[in-house]
Parts: sequence; C-alpha cells; structure tokens
Amino acid sequence: MSRLEPGDVLARRYLLLDPLARGGMSVIWRAFDQSLHRMIAVKVLTASLHTDHGERTNVRSEARAAARFTHPDTIEIYDYGETVTTSGGVAAYVVMPLLDGTPLAERLEQQGPLPWTEAAAIALRLARVLMAGHARGLVHRDVTAENVLLTADGPKLLDFGIAAWAGDPEDDRGTPPYVAPERLLGAATHPAVDVYAFGVLLHFMLTGRTPYPETTWEEIEAARRTDPPPRVPGVPHAIASLCQRCLAHRPRDRPTAAEIVSALTSALGTATLGRHVRRGLTVAGSAAVALSALLWFQQTGLPHPPERAALKPSPTTSSRLLESSPSTAVTVEQAVTDFRTALEAKTPCGATDADVVLDLQQVLRGAVSPHGPSGSGTDNLRQKLSDRWREGRLEPACLSELEARLDDIDSALGGD
Repeated sequence: MSRLEPGDVLARRYLLLDPLARGGMSVIWRAFDQSLHRMIAVKVLTASLHTDHGERTNVRSEARAAARFTHPDTIEIYDYGETVTTSGGVAAYVVMPLLDGTPLAERLEQQGPLPWTEAAAIALRLARVLMAGHARGLVHRDVTAENVLLTADGPKLLDFGIAAWAGDPEDDRGTPPYVAPERLLGAATHPAVDVYAFGVLLHFMLTGRTPYPETTWEEIEAARRTDPPPRVPGVPHAIASLCQRCLAHRPRDRPTAAEIVSALTSALGTATLGRHVRRGLTVAGSAAVALSALLWFQQTGLPHPPERAALKPSPTTSSRLLESSPSTAVTVEQAVTDFRTALEAKTPCGATDADVVLDLQQVLRGAVSPHGPSGSGTDNLRQKLSDRWREGRLEPACLSELEARLDDIDSALGGD
C-alpha cells in the first residue's frame, strides 16, 4: 500500500497524527477520533488486502473474533475497518486505546538485555495471554518486541486484532526474525508458531539479540538450519532449556503456552525461595562472625570493641541468631512504613491492582494491631501474598520485595 502521511483521515473519522511504532505487519499511529473527541491508537496493516473478497472476509472475521477476546494484558479493540489507499489497494486498520508506555523493542535497544528474572516475569504475563488466546482457537502470528508495550500496569501484548484462527491457511503476515520454519513451507496456522516467536522474544530479552541473524523473508527462506537452537548463557538451566525448546525446529517439539506458564511460574518461584534462603544465610553468617569475635575478646581479656553493645543469643535463634542493638533496631512502625512504601512504589509493585493493594493494607493492619491474632505475626499476610502470586495478580519481584519487608516486621514484632 502507499505510505500514509500525518493528516490523513481514515473512514472520515480517524485523523492520523504521527507514527508511534513500526513492525513487520503494521504501523501504529497516534490519532484523534473526530467523532468521540478522544486520542486513540490506530494500527494499519502494511500489506494491502487487494480486492480479494475472501481474504477481506477472513480478516474481518479474525478481527471480530479478537475483539471478543478480552484479557487484562491485551489492549481493547474499539473498531476495525478498511480503507482504500491512493494506489487503489484496500488496507485494514484496528483502533485501540492510546496507552502511555514504552515498546519493549525500544527498551531493549536503549538499555540492552534484561535481568533474567525481569525477562521471565514479562514472559510469564505474555504467555498467559497466549494461553488464553490459544484456548479460544486464536493464533497471534506476530509476537515480537515491537508488539509488547511496557506500561505502568505491566506488559501488554498488541495486535490480537489481526489474529487468525488455528487451521487457517498460511499467509505472509509476520516479522521475519520471529517467523517459525514451518511457515516457510505453507503449513496451516497453529499455536506452535506463536510459541516459536515467543522463544525468539525471550532470547532477545535475555541476550539483547535474536537467536538467528536473518532479518528479511529472503534471508530466512535461504537459511538452512540443522544444528540445535542456540542456548542462552548465564541464566538458570530451566530458563535456558525453555527458550531452547520454544525454538525447536519441529512444531511438535515445542511446549504449549500452558506448559510455558507452568515452567516460568516454577522458575520464578524457585528464584524467590532462593533469594530468601541466601538472605537468611547471610544474616546467620554475619551473626556467627560477630558472636565468634565477641567470644574471642572475652577469652583474651581484651576490651570489647568501642561503641558496640554486648551480644547474646536470642531466645528465637531459629529466626534471629543475635539481638540487635537498641540503637540500630528497626521499630514496628518503621517496618510497616517500609512495607507500605514498597507496596505502593512504581517499582517493583506498580502493576499490582488497586483492590489487591487495599486488601493487603487491611491484612497488614490486622497483623500489627494489638487486638490481632496473638502469635500469628505476619502469617496471614504471607499466605495472602502467596495466594495473589499464584493467581497472577502479584509480580514475582514484588512478592520477593514484600516478603523481605515482612521479615523486618516479624523481627520488629519479636523485639518488642
């Protein structure tokens, strides 16, 4: 199709202002809805629908199906339409809300690869979207870094407005580095093509580059890949293996979206557990060193180190080996404030729903109230955090931070 320009109007309604992002299949425009007087985003397919009535009917059907597909991590579809270009072709467009965020591709280009836990957390959210879409028979076909928007509410997967039904004939929609090998052979649309693209995206997030160098249709058609997919270095075995499996040459060797969700949930849960084990070992190690030094001073008869309170084992040695000096102890009020600050901070808990935040705040009040359940400490709140994480309503990084703050609260409560 001919290039659209700022100032063009689609359907005598949508005024195009400036392009926001370009992908292999479409261009996203910042636009103004002249009927409803609101800012919007319009995604215009770069390939013309020509005049083939059957193809146009299929695209309409796909858009309608995707419009009925709702998920918290996708973007709502306001409208779908077709426009005649100046060259006489027919191009499809999708109208969506205009969200404030950063394309994942831009984030990776400017700052490089992500820490594996952050990449896995984003991937988990996207995998849940794919799992829900695949369950309805929808295949995205263009899972790319350009189609992921990082917002204050977490990552959003764009472009389900031009998804296809599983089993539809193959077409040329897609972005070359993310295109599965079987698509070059004309295989019917299948959820496995999304899994392959997901593997490319995960590799990109972890390394800052796609797994293969080809960037055009001609290059990927000429490529002959016989070696196993490349393995991501420097990340946990479970993550590296998952990424490699998603990139398997044969569709049947790739995991399903549901299996990806399970694998990522397990990997992130293990990372959270490991963090707390390491934190506990560090505290225990520091305490042991301090106690050894104290015993040495006592045995040699040397004076205690200046400005240090005498240390003695705490009755609750299983959780805290030494009592803190009164001058350095964290009060209950400070520990509670730190928890609330972490919960309300944009990082890492900015994507947490408002109702979840309110619920956690209420449970927190009960945990520290003198009228609360005696001896239970933060047990109820920890269980609440675990439940919300399993429901997908709490990011792993947020869970880890909040649990660390609960450790401080328990320590303060125990010291009162």
